[in-house]
Amino acid sequence: MARSQAFGAEGEARAARLLEAKGYALLARNARADGVEIDLVAARGDTIAFVEVKARRSRAHGAPEEAVDARKRRRLARGAAAWLHASGLRARRVRFDVIVCEQDPGGEWRLRHLAGAFDAGG
Repeated sequence: MARSQAFGAEGEARAARLLEAKGYALLARNARADGVEIDLVAARGDTIAFVEVKARRSRAHGAPEEAVDARKRRRLARGAAAWLHASGLRARRVRFDVIVCEQDPGGEWRLRHLAGAFDAGG
């Protein structure tokens, strides 16, 4: 289990660096609100992005982004609303992103940022 957690943590760290390279300010990592963990919360301009990171070594069980199903999207939307309320921050625009982090058998990482991957309605 520790190996899997370390792999996921590495994916989240790479996703955070990707966002920063794109000009986002990281507001929170592994934020908890209303019983929901949000991997990354980032802001750029008047947009706050709530980001789910999916790190995978293979596609044996499908594309990583497919793991963000309707139930997960609803939970993330609920957690985002609670996080915004608790933080007191105001955003003109809220967005839900997915960052896919895949590592090939040779150890190379490929990241894909799916901005606006879903809306709050799930």
